[in-house]
Amino acid sequence: MLYVIFAEDNSDSLEKRSAVRPAHLARLQLLQDEGRLIVAGPMPAVDSNEPGVAGFSGSVIIAEFQSLEQAKAWADADPYIAAGVYQQVTVRPFKRVF
Repeated sequence: MLYVIFAEDNSDSLEKRSAVRPAHLARLQLLQDEGRLIVAGPMPAVDSNEPGVAGFSGSVIIAEFQSLEQAKAWADADPYIAAGVYQQVTVRPFKRVF
């Protein structure tokens, strides 16, 4: 089943994001390689693809997991959580229509 992982950043998270981004992307690449990643990306804090020092307000990931528990466990192990980038992460089942 698909699950959406919606993560909200702490304020002033840009430096922390930058420091652990390679580890964060490596985990996403594994999902991509397994054919389980639908979409993933950050949400700019301003209306621009290149937000500069404004940084990001969070991230969205939609991926396939065997259960909600597995999706939550995967999300909980994200390097952005350990580094203090995210203040809150919500994981919910997602039904793809289009």
